[in-house]
Amino acid sequence: MSSLVNVAGAQIDVAWGDPKANLARIQGVMEKNSREGVLLTVFPECAVSGYCFDSLEEARPFASPIPGPATDELVAIARKSGSYLVAGMLESDGDRIFNAAVLVGPNGLIGSYRKIHLPYLGIDRFATPGDRPFRVFEVGPLRVGMHICYDGSFPESARVMAVQGADLIVLPTNWPPKSECAAAHLANIRAHENNIYYMCVNRVGEERGFAFIGGSKICDPSGETIAEAPGTQEQIMVATIDLERARRKRLIRVPGLHEINRIADRRPEMYQPLVEPIDAGPNSRESATADPSTMYPKP
Repeated sequence: MSSLVNVAGAQIDVAWGDPKANLARIQGVMEKNSREGVLLTVFPECAVSGYCFDSLEEARPFASPIPGPATDELVAIARKSGSYLVAGMLESDGDRIFNAAVLVGPNGLIGSYRKIHLPYLGIDRFATPGDRPFRVFEVGPLRVGMHICYDGSFPESARVMAVQGADLIVLPTNWPPKSECAAAHLANIRAHENNIYYMCVNRVGEERGFAFIGGSKICDPSGETIAEAPGTQEQIMVATIDLERARRKRLIRVPGLHEINRIADRRPEMYQPLVEPIDAGPNSRESATADPSTMYPKP
């Protein structure tokens, strides 16, 4: 079996509060990509629903349980195309709403993820923080990890999935203005530091005064950009992933003189402060002030 697979990121506009239109757009992209031999296509954060909701009550009509009607529609699209997709949506679970991403294929729902790190923006102001651990899922021969937007700014997120064996980590996102640095550098750094492929898929267009900046990107295990959609126009980017390269963690640059392994060379016993609880206090999202002295455990 070949170690090469084709993946794509769909930098598209999203219609706020119009799942029917968004699902039709997803279907069109999937049909085109499947004809071009793409195994997995990734769509932006909240690609089914839109993002800029002003309350839970406003968002509820556009949220769906997982599995549920929205995932049924996505599975039907995947089945028709004969390939796989990741798409952002709003998940309803009782009274709670999660900013979620789902992975589906021709045979059904494979897995889902609930956004863990929530900025004070859009639906994330009202959503419940994700309550499930990071996981890696199998897409044919490809091992895929999912997280969403702001999660990418926390390197621990990608590192967990890299340790779990991910070949590719995907980040459906909705980056607005002031996120240009993340769009320019985040995928490269996460790929490089974990020796994996990393894909950021942003949207374009506007919602309620936010003009999303595009800048989607796919990077290889060395951190080099191998595909991108650099502007603010709709664009599909396609790249070929080498599974053997993603899984070859021991890098021999000069035999016996310069060899590294960013997974095996970790020192977890030295990272305890990373898992110590933080007293959020004035640093919580409800506060407008922040005292750095309250953020960290006392030595």
